[in-house]
Amino acid sequence: MEDFLTGKKHIHFIGIGGSGMYPLAQILHSQGYYLTGSDNNETATLDAVRKMGIPVHLGHSPANIEGADLIVHTAAIMADNPELIAAKQSGVLTVERSELLGLVTSWYSKAFCVSGTHGKTTTTSMLTHILLAAGIDLSAVIGGKLKAIGGSGRAGRSEYMVCEACEFVDTFLKLFPNISIVLNIDRDHLDYFKTMENLKLSFSKFCKKTTDMVIANGSDANTMEAVNASGTAAKVITFGKASDCDFYPENIDHKADFLTEFDFMHHGEKLEHIAIHVPGLHNVYNAVAACAAAYSAGIPAEALREGLDKFGGAMRRFERLAEINGVTIVDDYAHHPAEIAATLKTAKEMSFKRVWAVHQPFTYSRTAMLLDEFAKALSIADRVVLTEIMGSREKNTYNIYSKDLAAKIDGCVWYTGMEEVAQYVAANVQPGDLVITLGCGDIYKAADRIIEILRDK
Repeated sequence: MEDFLTGKKHIHFIGIGGSGMYPLAQILHSQGYYLTGSDNNETATLDAVRKMGIPVHLGHSPANIEGADLIVHTAAIMADNPELIAAKQSGVLTVERSELLGLVTSWYSKAFCVSGTHGKTTTTSMLTHILLAAGIDLSAVIGGKLKAIGGSGRAGRSEYMVCEACEFVDTFLKLFPNISIVLNIDRDHLDYFKTMENLKLSFSKFCKKTTDMVIANGSDANTMEAVNASGTAAKVITFGKASDCDFYPENIDHKADFLTEFDFMHHGEKLEHIAIHVPGLHNVYNAVAACAAAYSAGIPAEALREGLDKFGGAMRRFERLAEINGVTIVDDYAHHPAEIAATLKTAKEMSFKRVWAVHQPFTYSRTAMLLDEFAKALSIADRVVLTEIMGSREKNTYNIYSKDLAAKIDGCVWYTGMEEVAQYVAANVQPGDLVITLGCGDIYKAADRIIEILRDK
């Protein structure tokens, strides 16, 4: 790959506060590049950027790019953004974040790239914990915040890197994985891929780019179809639910709401007894994937146990926010029906009287294409409250609204604003209830407001 950083001294980040931009800023800052950035909103991440000594402009303006000889922007920056327009008209090389991430992964000889429709952030975070427990000074690019590294990224000085590999618009095909993990392949981003065959083809291309090992979910038919069709020269290692895979769990024991233990097995041999402190059977399999990747790369079994024992979850992944007057509030990033179903099934198995699902649908295309699946998943909860759909990058050409989803769920209510949602939930919850805000947009704001209202009661 052409190293477009050669000769560059001043790099400007448009949207530097984004969870995917901040880790890259950390890594390049550690390499001695002079960085500047801009963003629209004050956040904790922006504070962290400033503490690194990086000047940050609040708001977007053509003047912000002055002096830069490379400009990086996120895919979330709209084409009519004045700063991005100025960048493209300036003649200065302007690249999308995924291109820079791809170049950065090529610097490492042990780049773990974690892919899959569901579970990427949790598995990447688990793997990060394991490598830290093994004493490795790794670099990391994570899609969520992790307390162990103080955010979503880490700049290390070893040959190890861990990063999420997102399939949306084929961004993961710009990476250079030495070890790839394929957690699962499910119907998502069909506004881009159109068909499942196209989606699996992209995962096949990702596997073919992998140089050393592909750690694949042997219990997921879509994953194995993509891997087997890839023609990858990398060694294929499977993890999954049972002994027909190379790595698998046995003697799974749910000891408490936030404690599950299991034996980590390899070809009939128990390698280690593992305890995880995040709920749900799906997280057992995420842990097995992380352990399989680390162990196959030469990490000792005791580091698997030690790392996962210290892992309490990434932010916005079944994150416990508060317990007020017997009401527990949790926030979760789930935004696909399969993720919502896994989260709500886990919640229903816990020791709460009622489970509330407070969901913000994300993108019109996903909501329209998977409407019945969303209704079925959300119906697992005892009470369902919806906000209006967050369109993000899309226009509502589908003529779909939250009321259409609410009509398919018994007893569901919906509101256009966060304040109305928070007031309704706070007025109707009872001691012993669990409230889960679900979505990848800003539904966490409803959780924060519910907490405020309950505390003021």
